[in-house]
Amino acid sequence: MSTDSTRTEMPWTTRRLMQWITEFLTQRKIESPRICAELLLAHVCQCERTRLYMEVDRPASADELARLRALVRRTGLHEPVQYVVGESWFHARPFSVDRSTLIPRPATETLVELAVAWARARAHNYDPVHLLDLCTGSGCVVVSVIAALVTPRRGVAEPPTAPLQATAVASDLVAPAIALATRNATRHQMHTHIQFRVGDLYEVLHADEVGAFDLIVANPPYISDAEWDECPANVREYEPASALRGGGDGMRVVTPLVWQAAKWLKPGGRLFVEIAASHAAAARALVQSCADLAFCSVHKDHEALDRVLVADRRGVA
Repeated sequence: MSTDSTRTEMPWTTRRLMQWITEFLTQRKIESPRICAELLLAHVCQCERTRLYMEVDRPASADELARLRALVRRTGLHEPVQYVVGESWFHARPFSVDRSTLIPRPATETLVELAVAWARARAHNYDPVHLLDLCTGSGCVVVSVIAALVTPRRGVAEPPTAPLQATAVASDLVAPAIALATRNATRHQMHTHIQFRVGDLYEVLHADEVGAFDLIVANPPYISDAEWDECPANVREYEPASALRGGGDGMRVVTPLVWQAAKWLKPGGRLFVEIAASHAAAARALVQSCADLAFCSVHKDHEALDRVLVADRRGVA
C-alpha cells in the first residue's frame, strides 16, 4: 500500500485492504496474519471485526489509510498486534493492554474457569467470596473472575446462576501495570469490588488479612532461562521480561508464592497457580513440601497441556 497506489482509480476497500495486509504479514512470517489484518482494520475503522465483512466494499479514507499504514508497518516488525491496537480479548471481554505487562493468553482462561467453578460450588448460602490475585498484570484474571461471580447468567446453553457477593485484592510489583488493571476494572464496572495494590506478592497484605481469603489465583512469571531462549521474537523483544521470566528453573516466583499461600487462605481455601507445562512434577513436589497445603491436581488447559496447579489449605472451613 504505497503512497502512489492510494492514488490509483481503484479504491482501497475493506476487501482489498484485508487481502493486502494478510499477504504482507504472511510474507513477514507473522503468526495468524488474517486475524491480525482484521484486528488492525477494525481498530482503524472503529468497528467490530464482524462489521468488516458486512461492508467489504467500503472505501477507506485518506486518514484511515495513513493510520493503517503505520500500524501495519509496526506489526510487520513483529510487534504484537495487541500492543499495536492497545487491546486484547480475554474470556469474552476486551482488555486494554500496553507494554507494562504481558498480553493475556487463552491458556490463562483455564485459571479463570477453575476459580469461578470452585467459588460457585463453595458458596454455601451465598456467603461472600474474597479473592486474592497475585501478579495481576492487566487485571484480566481478577476482573473476569469477579465479573463471572457477581453477574447473573441467564443463557440458554448453560444453567442460570445467581449473583454472588465477591470482593478481591489484586497486586503487582509494577506500578504502571496496576494503573492499567485499575482502568480495566473500571472499564468493566468491577472497580468497586477490587482493591489494587502495588507490591511484591504477599507484602501488600495487612496483618488483619491473615487467613482472610477464600481463594488465591496467580499467573506469575514462570518461563525458565532455557525456555526463554526458545520464545518467539515478538515475545522476547516486546513483552516485559519481568512478567514472564521465572529464573533459571522457572520457579523463582512460584516457590515463595506457594510456600506462603496457606498463611493467607482460610482453612479449606484453595490456591490456583498457572505454571509452565514442563513444571508439573516440580510444582506438585513444591506443594507436598508445604505442611499446611494439600495437593489437589495439575489441571490441563484447552490444549491438553499441564497448566494450573491446584492446592487446598488444610483444615475445615
